[in-house]
Amino acid sequence: MKLSSMVGDRFRETPADCQIISQIYMIRGGYIKQVANGIYSLYTPARRIVRKIENIIREEMDAVDGQEVLFPVVMPADLWRESGRYDSIGSELARFKDRGGNDMVLGMTHEEASVQLVRGTPKPESAFPFMIYQIQTKFRDEPRARGGLIRVREFTMKDAYSFHTSQADLEEYYARCYHAYERIFARCGVPEVVAVKSDSGMMGGNISHEFMLLTDIGEDTIVTCPACGYRSNMEAADCVVKNEKVGSAPLAKVATPGQKTIEEVCTFLSSVPERSVKAVVYQENLTDKYIVVFLRGDLEVNETKLRNFVGCEIHPAEVEEGHGIVKGFIGPINFAGDARVLFDKSLDGTDNMICGANEVDCHYTGLNIERDLKIESFCDVAKTYAGAICPVCGKPEIQISRGVEVGNIFQLGTKYSHSMGLQYQTKDGGFADVIMGCYGIGIGRLCASVCEVRHDDYGPIWPITIAPWQVHLCAMRADKPEVKEAADKLYDALQQAGIEVIYDDRPVSAGVMFSDADLLGVPVRVIVSPKTLGRGAIELAARDKSFRRDVPVESACEEISATVREMLAAVNNVE
Repeated sequence: MKLSSMVGDRFRETPADCQIISQIYMIRGGYIKQVANGIYSLYTPARRIVRKIENIIREEMDAVDGQEVLFPVVMPADLWRESGRYDSIGSELARFKDRGGNDMVLGMTHEEASVQLVRGTPKPESAFPFMIYQIQTKFRDEPRARGGLIRVREFTMKDAYSFHTSQADLEEYYARCYHAYERIFARCGVPEVVAVKSDSGMMGGNISHEFMLLTDIGEDTIVTCPACGYRSNMEAADCVVKNEKVGSAPLAKVATPGQKTIEEVCTFLSSVPERSVKAVVYQENLTDKYIVVFLRGDLEVNETKLRNFVGCEIHPAEVEEGHGIVKGFIGPINFAGDARVLFDKSLDGTDNMICGANEVDCHYTGLNIERDLKIESFCDVAKTYAGAICPVCGKPEIQISRGVEVGNIFQLGTKYSHSMGLQYQTKDGGFADVIMGCYGIGIGRLCASVCEVRHDDYGPIWPITIAPWQVHLCAMRADKPEVKEAADKLYDALQQAGIEVIYDDRPVSAGVMFSDADLLGVPVRVIVSPKTLGRGAIELAARDKSFRRDVPVESACEEISATVREMLAAVNNVE
């Protein structure tokens, strides 16, 4: 393609309201244009990158016996009512009525559609396992769209669904997809993507992993242990603490006038938050029933873990009078509130603690959990923190970082097959629910995430496997006949050799030409100018500045092609 005819402008000014690098460069470089909040059109460079990512994904999904299909964007609400998600998902799911008055939805995910596609007369056990996948546009009415393609409302995803007759078979295939994902991200030029244990959320299932690209702009919090390699999303991470016994003391009620917060009480009583019991109150969304969580005073509640433990949606409580909950002075001794009470395991084995006395302006000191309370079981609902104990190796080396989720995989089990009647015929003639897995990758988000970690101060540095073009040919002083003739000839030769070339044939200054080349981020740059031709050569350089050399004009096409092949092989040769 010739740059002089390409739609889309490139400019130097940083656009208003751009928050992150990928958004800035992809707008400045003529990759994307906003249509509405969280909705973008893609210009040719972005479309070419996305298509290459899609092709890498297709190759790897086909390699694990995937069958490509295509689900509809619009689905009847009744399909989602079968699974129960029509009512359980909030306003993120776009609902509307067709002209016949039928309830319809825009697909934000396609578990229901996948079950509908394969169900019917139960297949024999011998027909399993199999996997189907699609690359499809979806819509999620995301309330926090931001950062260009990082968080959008309309997006393209690869989603795959596998079907099995045993948990062991699912786990075996899950491992194959796990490794396929590692190959996909490595081939897209970001082998540093890591898989972390995650929460299944609205998808359901018991085991899930998110594939994270670690970057400061990420919205997800990642928990890692450098000592043993443990990795988890914060939402699913275990919180392990070590409680030091400081010696028993008698339980005593003390006056704490006006002291309500953990910090105020500990300061007033010359103690520290680690030696106190915090009470956090929530309510169930549907019933408004209170839930009181007691945990160590220096910790916070992990609301995702709490939601999973209680099995319903929750929200921070607005404590009203008449329920026996004394706000600011809640404690486990003689608690008589109308609430479900939970004890986090961070309190297990603690002694000589401070806690609320369930009376205004009063607290207890000397609380010994084992001596003063009869707790049947503890739960893990606390949020872990930097320096916490690793749940795998036991070392206090937990680290916290940020990441962007670029893919996820779930062991769904029978969540959808059971509710939607997807069964198989067993060998003895009976019927059983099919066991499912689910595997997703956000295409546009992956594109933008690569830009986040592959750039310099001037623009993106695209990995050659997904770059919009492999070679950027710059004709410096194209108004001079000898330059135009040499550049045109090289352009034609490279195209005939199967090399993807963007040819800047415009009569612009060197500053404009190189600035645009930096923004397009093509990995191999070729410069034809009066100066290089005077040396009987063209200049061959890498966008990442890893090499720069003269190449004789006569052998330029062959050397450029060989360089491209070597760079492709370096990325694609992954296990």
